[in-house]
Amino acid sequence: RARVSSQCWKRQVRLALADFGIKLGTRTKKVAELVTTHCREAGAEEEQASVCGDHIAKLLADDTLLFIGNTEAKYLAEYAAEFNFDPKDIKAGPLAKKITKMTKGLDALDIALFGRMVAKVAELNVEAACSFAHAISTHKISNEVEFFTALDDLQNEPGSAHMGSLEFNSATYYRYISLDLGQLSQSLNTEEIKTAVDSFTKALYVAVPSARQTTQSGASPWEYARVLVRKGQRLQVPFETPVKPKDGGFFQPSLEALDSYIDKKEKLSGSLFGKQGDYKWGIDENYSIDKLIADLQTHIKE
Repeated sequence: RARVSSQCWKRQVRLALADFGIKLGTRTKKVAELVTTHCREAGAEEEQASVCGDHIAKLLADDTLLFIGNTEAKYLAEYAAEFNFDPKDIKAGPLAKKITKMTKGLDALDIALFGRMVAKVAELNVEAACSFAHAISTHKISNEVEFFTALDDLQNEPGSAHMGSLEFNSATYYRYISLDLGQLSQSLNTEEIKTAVDSFTKALYVAVPSARQTTQSGASPWEYARVLVRKGQRLQVPFETPVKPKDGGFFQPSLEALDSYIDKKEKLSGSLFGKQGDYKWGIDENYSIDKLIADLQTHIKE
């Protein structure tokens, strides 16, 4: 089977959120620089801001990436200002207690969606609300090998300046993503959750991995989506038996296999299936992505 890593897709979805007006957090090792900037804006002298930024960064993380929102960085600087930006008075314990308040009102939606782990300050941990599986082909594939060359515009001799090869395929892929609204409510209020559902669904629709886009332009959006609103366990379709082409293509038999598996599991699970909504997108041309989002938002309760 062909596979596209969930990690590369998650990053593209996260970056696509910004296209829909969503504030993003910053994932960086340069925490000191970020906090230093906010300390300076909070009134610290240049040297004070630098020393304080370095100190707070060491309390939060060593040489590791930290996922932090802009408001959180500002909050840390304001906390440092309470001690006149003196690093001797900024201790890990009290800082951790203050930080606990920060996770109650995240303004960086991507942190609420994708989660955060901070080993040195567990109070900053945020459980991810969304889960991504690797995208897999619903059928057996044989990769094609593309041979390519590059020419040097200034060379006098004939022939290529570079040669290479890469593998690719044009499979029909199945993607599984879940969004835990209960977990999302731990960080966001009702209106923010509605915004999250809107922007996250749109980002899922438009985002594609960025590799090889200029030479292969793999930019196909969804062809079909089965969206379930449920309580209980997540449900992924395994496609354990590879589908076979029908009428020359893999899409229709893949759709039928997906729906058949979900319908079977619903019958077998009985009351444990916990279905509250079931939406099929891609069959009715009048049922747009906007209408799907509107239907999903009706399940968000005050």
